[in-house]
Amino acid sequence: MEKLMEAWAKKSPNWEIRYEDFIKTYTDYGRGNTQYLEDRGKVFGAGYEMYIIAFFVGLYFDRRKPLTTDSTKKKDFGWSIQYWGNIESRGKRMPYGNLRKYMFFALVAKTDVDLIALDKGEITVGEVVKQLITTMEEYANYGFSFMQDMTVDNPEYFFKEGAFLKMFLPFITGENKEEDDMPESLD
Repeated sequence: MEKLMEAWAKKSPNWEIRYEDFIKTYTDYGRGNTQYLEDRGKVFGAGYEMYIIAFFVGLYFDRRKPLTTDSTKKKDFGWSIQYWGNIESRGKRMPYGNLRKYMFFALVAKTDVDLIALDKGEITVGEVVKQLITTMEEYANYGFSFMQDMTVDNPEYFFKEGAFLKMFLPFITGENKEEDDMPESLD
């Protein structure tokens, strides 16, 4: 599993260019490392930080949206996953090592990968990594679409304190679950 995770971490997933303005609204994407993040009203530093949020939105809603097949309408951050969150020069920011692991294991759980076939050599690590990246891209694509839709009626929505957290609270509190979906009580 470690070899698979290392191969996955060397990739830089794609995203649709139509979300570039959305990403730039909340991040310093394309500006490099700078101490003026808060002066410009940015919520996040690197563009991949917004990608991580979009991924978790898709994952928690369990919704995937395939990326366009037109390669001219897609791009990546040019920064492989293994380096996401490794820059500790921005204030109190912590490295993202554990977060990357959680993402990887969520992808393994949510992707129809035959790990036994991988172990037997019937499929390659590269083939499995491609499947994991596709799942990741599709979850993030849904997340970007969902968040961008939230700003149609309220362009300032994500500039409110705790706005990103509020997207995830229903999953923590269970408010998004139907009564039939809740586990049976052990009492």
